[in-house]
Amino acid sequence: MDTNLTTYSLLNSISTPEDLRKLSVDQLPQVCKELRQDIIEEVSRNPGHFAASLGTVELTVALHYVYNTPYDRIVWDVGHQAYGHKILTGRREAFSTNRCFKGIRPFPSPEESEYDTFVCGHASNSISAALGMSVAAMNKGEKDRHVVAVIGDGSMSGGLAFEGLNNASSTPNNLLIILNDNDMSIDRSVGGMKQYLFNLTTSNRYNQLRFKVSKLLFKMGVLNEERRKALIRFANSLKSMAAQQQNIFEGMNIRYFGPIDGHNIKNLTRILHDIKDLQGPKILHLHTIKGKGFEPAEKDPGVWHAPGKFNPDTGERILADTSHLPPLYQDVFGETLVELAKANPRIVGVTPAMPTGCSMNKLMETMPGRAFDVGIAEGHAATFSGGMAKEGLQPFCNIYSSFMQRAYDNVIHDIALLRLPVVLCLDRAGLVGEDGPTHHGVFDLAYFRPIPNLTIASPMDECELRRLMYTAQLPDRGPFVIRYPRGRGTRLDWRCPLEEVPVGRGRRLKEGKDVAVVSLGPIGNLAAQAIGRAEKETGLSIAYYDLRFLKPLDEELLHEVGSRFAHVVTVEDGVLKGGMGSALLEFMADNGYTPQVRRIGVPDRFVEHGTIQQLYRLCEMDEEGIYKVLTSINQKK
Repeated sequence: MDTNLTTYSLLNSISTPEDLRKLSVDQLPQVCKELRQDIIEEVSRNPGHFAASLGTVELTVALHYVYNTPYDRIVWDVGHQAYGHKILTGRREAFSTNRCFKGIRPFPSPEESEYDTFVCGHASNSISAALGMSVAAMNKGEKDRHVVAVIGDGSMSGGLAFEGLNNASSTPNNLLIILNDNDMSIDRSVGGMKQYLFNLTTSNRYNQLRFKVSKLLFKMGVLNEERRKALIRFANSLKSMAAQQQNIFEGMNIRYFGPIDGHNIKNLTRILHDIKDLQGPKILHLHTIKGKGFEPAEKDPGVWHAPGKFNPDTGERILADTSHLPPLYQDVFGETLVELAKANPRIVGVTPAMPTGCSMNKLMETMPGRAFDVGIAEGHAATFSGGMAKEGLQPFCNIYSSFMQRAYDNVIHDIALLRLPVVLCLDRAGLVGEDGPTHHGVFDLAYFRPIPNLTIASPMDECELRRLMYTAQLPDRGPFVIRYPRGRGTRLDWRCPLEEVPVGRGRRLKEGKDVAVVSLGPIGNLAAQAIGRAEKETGLSIAYYDLRFLKPLDEELLHEVGSRFAHVVTVEDGVLKGGMGSALLEFMADNGYTPQVRRIGVPDRFVEHGTIQQLYRLCEMDEEGIYKVLTSINQKK
């Protein structure tokens, strides 16, 4: 594609969907072409989620063309696929700031636009949210308001999606669920639902005829709602016998249409028009291609899910030379897991649809029978791990910190209660950057700390991560939580020997007389830099402790801190309310110590998106922020 010849004769005339609806159906293919081209050019310069949005261009155009948005509600699931939606809804000029600090948000949000009807960032919530909106519209007498949920086949594997479907089948509503089936989530979709959707077929002509006949019978008074449901059940039975296949959706009394080509904009628009006013819950099943219209993304949609910068003409990704940099924490995890699994035949790996993102793919490639991608199903991942642990295996269950929130009860009920030996590896812990508030992993320290039987640890660097992983799989360790951040570590010499770390033991890294700094996790490296600067510039003598374990606490270390220091500073990459600093304050109060404690961490608000460095600065958690706290103590002395 030669971007120098790019013209946007139609897209330039569209500021809102109302402008789009002024065009003829015959002009829509050109709109799709221009919209796809605009996404390619913008994301090539300002990286983001790429392939998913290319796959939904026609669907996006059709939805805003047929439905009266924003009065009609479109609820996107996850939001990876919503770049075209943003461009068509008044944010084309601002789209160059997508995911940038103080720019437009990475995912749709009602706080940004009235066209964004619900928050999305975690998968599988669209059906439940849209059903709630549909029921609300009916209860408010808004009979002309339509509600559409757009969900991918990967998200359909999540339990919440099935809960929403179950409720939709038994609650009066006129919801339309659009199933965007591209055989992908981020990595390849997995599980029985994926194979079922792939095989599912039905006749468009049959559905159109049935729709027209039902409308006629309703008008004639022959058909009412109860008779309609009985006829649907009877028709479903006949269709299942003829096709030798049961349609799971129609088995739930949800009308099913499809599958159809999700890239045929004219046909898609016509079908949406046809079923728009059909009463009752409906599913329209589309087959789409993730990365559609950009050949490299079509060939390798996993890599092009979020490819970084690239050349839009050649498809060449612009990759920086990272050979001289420390590794990503996720890669240290992946390689260490393989190393441990070779020595311990009980070890298995579990991930909910993120094998590449968390580097579980390394174990999958080396020992495919000992690694499991369970799909977008975090609660199941935890309980599945608990079941394996109950029967003698040693699961390493890797779930992003923000997604672990969805498995909270499973961890309590199915792992901690029986003290089962599951290692819960929380990747992307702390502030994660451009994905913003739906993805910041800042709550895990606070929400896991009250749970009995858990060990909770966070390594300061890559070698500590390896040692903690080794420690966690030793006999009689019980459930063991290890949290570590997104991004790179600090060491090139990270391939250290695998040695046991005494559980519940921190480290005094530096002696001092005036102030004690206590940190947890990799943010301690910033604390160390701030300590060195403060000592050099103020003459303060600062002791420095790496707590290592939030649970159990190193009481000997904390007794030392409480008895020796009048000033204590805590530093953590997590929420201040209920986190490590709160645990230290509780210990001091319980033991009669009264130091002045200053806590540094994530404040009590949802933090916006931006680079991790920008967000640390915003929350005053960077080196400068820690330095300012230390020097303020010196001024008070």
